[in-house]
Amino acid sequence: MARGIGEILQDMGFVDEAEIQEALRLQENKGGKLGDILIELGYVSEPDVLFALAEQTGMEVADLDEEEVPPEVIEMVPKTFATTYRVCPVGYEDGVLVVALADPMNPTVLDDLRFMLDLEIRGAVSTPEAVDRALERYYGGVDDGTFQDTLAEAGFDPDDLEMVEEGKQLEDLESQTASTPVIKLVNLILLQAIKDRAADIHLEPFEKSFKVRQRIDGVLYDLKPPPSPHLARAVISRIKVMAGLDISEVRMPQDGRIELNVGGKPVDIRVSTLPVVHGEACVMRILDRSNVDLDLNNLGIRPKDLEVIKSLIVKPNGVILVTGPTGSGKTTTLYSCLNEINTIDRKILTTEDPVEYDLDGIIQCAINPEVEMTYASALRAALRQDPDVIFVGEIRDLETARIAVEAALTGHLVLSTLHTNDAPSVVTRLIDLGVEPFLLSDVLEGVIAQRLVRRICAECKVQYTPEPQEIMEVGLKPDSVRGRNFFYGEGCKRCNSTGYKGRQAIFEMFLGTPTVKQMIADNAKLADIRRQARKDGMRTLRESGILAVYEGTTTLEEVVRETINH
Repeated sequence: MARGIGEILQDMGFVDEAEIQEALRLQENKGGKLGDILIELGYVSEPDVLFALAEQTGMEVADLDEEEVPPEVIEMVPKTFATTYRVCPVGYEDGVLVVALADPMNPTVLDDLRFMLDLEIRGAVSTPEAVDRALERYYGGVDDGTFQDTLAEAGFDPDDLEMVEEGKQLEDLESQTASTPVIKLVNLILLQAIKDRAADIHLEPFEKSFKVRQRIDGVLYDLKPPPSPHLARAVISRIKVMAGLDISEVRMPQDGRIELNVGGKPVDIRVSTLPVVHGEACVMRILDRSNVDLDLNNLGIRPKDLEVIKSLIVKPNGVILVTGPTGSGKTTTLYSCLNEINTIDRKILTTEDPVEYDLDGIIQCAINPEVEMTYASALRAALRQDPDVIFVGEIRDLETARIAVEAALTGHLVLSTLHTNDAPSVVTRLIDLGVEPFLLSDVLEGVIAQRLVRRICAECKVQYTPEPQEIMEVGLKPDSVRGRNFFYGEGCKRCNSTGYKGRQAIFEMFLGTPTVKQMIADNAKLADIRRQARKDGMRTLRESGILAVYEGTTTLEEVVRETINH
């Protein structure tokens, strides 16, 4: 068993037992690495910890700030790999390439590089800051190259794939999925998607083409050059192997999951295959856990709206719903809410399909219809687990809705999602499902509708004067925006010439005020309920979007695309 970093530092005479115990207490309270805490306390220096890490991992220490790396050694690791895996080459001798790691405790990086570069690799210990400085110095910082650049840098030759032929039998297909060219192409597609922060990868076979597309900031883009049409089956079969699916079954849809570690970051990939006319289509949803900030304070919610959400989620009972289309960030908002109220005195239980992110201290239950583990049955069982807060992944039917309402009536706080166009429409949706209006009025505390709009790229952002038609399209009059500044992105390499980089959420808060609750109980018309909510201070999604336009973070075009005008 490997010795701990504290024990090694103690054996080296850098710290004593009392100092180690103090650092361990701090680590238990606030987390973090023991070596970093000892440095913060002033008991050891950064070089001390580096030497201890080297002792622990059996690696040498690399001083990237002092040593000069020859250009020919730098060229051995493509920029894409260096920046994605956060490594910097430091030397090459006797057929072995030595690379400094930002995270020496993650040996899978070395395995990935051995395969991708087809070289013998040995790791060296350095600090994350020193590696980042070296990447900036030798490579010019973070990579923003295209897929073609990635293929070229990796030395990938499309001719290698000529061995993968069409019309092969299953035995041949199994050997093809294990062939180096197919594995390498799949890895490069995944690497490019993670580097581009794509949410989904779409693999689509057609009669004369095989398209590979990725969804970035809600919009699909082609990865060019696309692979040859006859590669579709081998590439998709390789993904099915990685996801633990049956490659011989091509007549039925299948779902699976791939767990990867890229550059020291855990990445979950949900895989879905579907039989289509020319074979199988495959969609991979990428859940990059390191990329998700589940802090409610960091979601870009306006201070007043944040105050409303925080007041809702500390209520002892009731139903709180988040609504919006698929991919609008509902789960992120609800996970952040659960994290906010996740304290030692509160038991939180979730039922999800599937569980997207592991939340420490929260009991999470995965739905599995194949064994009759539905939302309704899971929710019934959850109520027998003495929870204070229950998160239901989605209310899809009357049975689930009724159990959620009953749970709220018996003193539980229930959080869930629903698919509606806006927040007030939740009322008619639940009543249409069969929930009695008088019960719904008792338990509904609030509804949060949200959409994601693309942010204007900061690198190519320019001011402009919109046409009157653009102004009127969002429901405004040209006179009402006089003196306002409007911006758009011209398009640059950083944003792939789209003018946008990243997304932000816009919200609509519908609260169960006494007047609104009475109207729900009286089965009032949706238009009247919406009108009352506006009087009670509800800002619509369209109005939230317009505020974001005024702040210069998004465009009129995005607001029109993502919202409707009531």
